[in-house]
Amino acid sequence: MLTASPVARLSAPPGGPGPAGVLPDASVRDRLAVLDDAQEWSAFSRTLDGRPSCWESSVVFEGMHCAACALTIEDALRAVPGVESVHVSAASHRGRIVWSDAVVKPSGWMEAARRAGYPALPANDAFANERRKLEMRKAVWRMGVAGLCMMQVMMYAWPAYVAEPGDLSGEMAQLLRWASWVLTLPVMLFSCGPFFSNALRDLRQRRISMDLPVALGMLITFVVSTAGTFEPEGIFGAEVYFDSLTMFVFFLLTGRWLELRLRDRTAGALEALMNRLPDSVERQRADGDFERVAVRRLGPGDVIRVLPGEAFPADGAVLQGETLADESLLTGESRPVARGPGSAVIAGSHNLASVVRVRVERTGGQTRFAQIVALMDAASTTKPQIAQLADRLAKPFLIAVLVAAGGACAFWWSHDPGHALMVAVAVLVVTCPCALSLATPAAMLASAGALARRGVLVRRLQALEALATVDTVVFDKTGTLTRDAFALGAVTTRTGVSAEQALGWAAALARQSLHPASRALVAAAAGAAWPELQASAVKEVAGQGVSGQVDVCGGQTWRLGSAAFCGLAQTGAQTLQVCLADASGWVATFELREELRGDARATVQALRDRGISVRLLSGDGAAAVARVAGELGIEAAQGDCSPQDKLAFLRQAQQQGRKVAMVGDGLNDGPVLAGAHASFAFGQAVPLAQAQADFVVMGDQLASVAQTLQLARRTMRIVRQNLGWAAVYNAVCVPLAVFGWLPAWLAGLGMAVSSLVVVLNALRLAVPANFLDKV
Repeated sequence: MLTASPVARLSAPPGGPGPAGVLPDASVRDRLAVLDDAQEWSAFSRTLDGRPSCWESSVVFEGMHCAACALTIEDALRAVPGVESVHVSAASHRGRIVWSDAVVKPSGWMEAARRAGYPALPANDAFANERRKLEMRKAVWRMGVAGLCMMQVMMYAWPAYVAEPGDLSGEMAQLLRWASWVLTLPVMLFSCGPFFSNALRDLRQRRISMDLPVALGMLITFVVSTAGTFEPEGIFGAEVYFDSLTMFVFFLLTGRWLELRLRDRTAGALEALMNRLPDSVERQRADGDFERVAVRRLGPGDVIRVLPGEAFPADGAVLQGETLADESLLTGESRPVARGPGSAVIAGSHNLASVVRVRVERTGGQTRFAQIVALMDAASTTKPQIAQLADRLAKPFLIAVLVAAGGACAFWWSHDPGHALMVAVAVLVVTCPCALSLATPAAMLASAGALARRGVLVRRLQALEALATVDTVVFDKTGTLTRDAFALGAVTTRTGVSAEQALGWAAALARQSLHPASRALVAAAAGAAWPELQASAVKEVAGQGVSGQVDVCGGQTWRLGSAAFCGLAQTGAQTLQVCLADASGWVATFELREELRGDARATVQALRDRGISVRLLSGDGAAAVARVAGELGIEAAQGDCSPQDKLAFLRQAQQQGRKVAMVGDGLNDGPVLAGAHASFAFGQAVPLAQAQADFVVMGDQLASVAQTLQLARRTMRIVRQNLGWAAVYNAVCVPLAVFGWLPAWLAGLGMAVSSLVVVLNALRLAVPANFLDKV
């Protein structure tokens, strides 16, 4: 029988669906303790290179609403002995915690987060979707109750606004107040529950977050209005504000509900990729039957059966069956790819067509999927410099809000105590550091999600900020502007030998070699009409060539390789040439050329059209580099460059004030990629954990470079718009509230709208995948 992992049991929603055996009255501490088993750590953590006792865990925090919440969590966890570093994102609600298992266990720092009021859950929570639905249902209920009561209270408040003197008797006015008070009670006791509980938590722990001034505003309004209802002749009896209270509570809850929905959309692509693995899979037993087991129990060598519609849980090779696999979110390949016996399948891709049997080769953290998730998870918790500044300003801003509200109340108290308190409420409610703290991360996450759908991984969100300022793009040649493989060009043969014959003989020898030139000849021969020949007694001399006997050729020895290896004179050609010779001498010469990527020319032109200077630096010969540069229209090109030469050029350009982006293969260009303002690596053959680039292109589309640059510029425009809106909103609304010109209900509406404007503006970046094709 399949059972859920301790991680899943830990995070099963209370009272919701969960595996059998979860006790509803189990203590939180006991449930956290299940994560102290070291066998469970790999489900949400990984060890750091060179430090086997240090772990980096990825978690999601509940109850967060603003940047002050993120700072509170970081402070609480950093105070736990054994926790070395903490990074929490206010936009994604995700965090990365580095801790030492020699000092602390996961239950220790998770308990600290819970005491701070923000329970932590493993980022790969099996019940994350259920928890989000439960959170959404609660938000809808609170909003619905507030909305229904608001409409009824407005109906009872309306006569007081429109009645002429003498139209409304004192008894009737008092009855309407009592009716409004009764209808406000469900709003205060139910709909406002999260605001009050969070504010009480802040007071107990002597800190401040966005919910504290909001809860104070709600409580003051209710107390003043209640006093006016119970003592109409008292100092607060002139007017009650139940309509304003219910209205701004409804507006705030509506804004938070919409924010919750929009946040899921902005980070949708990141979450979709991180949660692609299934919880279980059918594994073959020793007797040949299949049983369903948890994915975490798989190991290399296991044989599994993957059904149509399921995701492949591990890297492996197909043993039986043919199907189509969707690898779009992992490789950037938008079309399904055929997979049959012997074909490799990757964890996280989806089986689309039919049942296949797969032999598992790599599981867990060894898979490419795990490396991708680790990079994206790290990116989702990084903070760009602008966001860090906004976070640092959040707490001082909230303190200034409380001081301003107190000052406004003191100023108006002599005029009218009731009005003074409502002015203070308006100041408390209208100010919104949420818009300021969400302005940058919301846009960055939306942009990262859009790029992830196109197969471009953002390793550091701040790289988008740097990329937007780039004015120079430097390309490597081999494997970047050109494909990794060679393509066959001109074929020259001696008299009486056709090109097809020569290619067939050469391919017979080349099949016994793994050299790139040999693979190019074999690939070219596969498309020729000449029958496939076999070779025997084959010997390969590394870096020089291959010799052997080719069938149907009289048993003579043939040589395939350099001119010197074949005993021929050097030609001095500038291109790569492979010679074929028999006992009589020269037979043929095959010219191999590097094949340009299909979109290389269009990409270079697109960059130049946007005012970007394009350069080519390569370690290859100057002639080959010049040829590629000429074909692509790149005027500044340099060959015979060592990694030190490239780094020297980069530093010189930066000293001249240029913002440089480097596009390379991810490993050979490591120092330059690390030193550039922004960098790209094509990740098909790159160990992602070792890649030094800010952006890893999972597919082979060079156009991704120009598209990412354009999206980065658009992202920063939206960030500036968001910051501008947040600044203008607070600069205008706070003085209006202080001077008493902004009623409490309008302040609540303004606060809700300010955050929504920021998130909606950022959502413009979370566009369908085909948008970037039009950029």
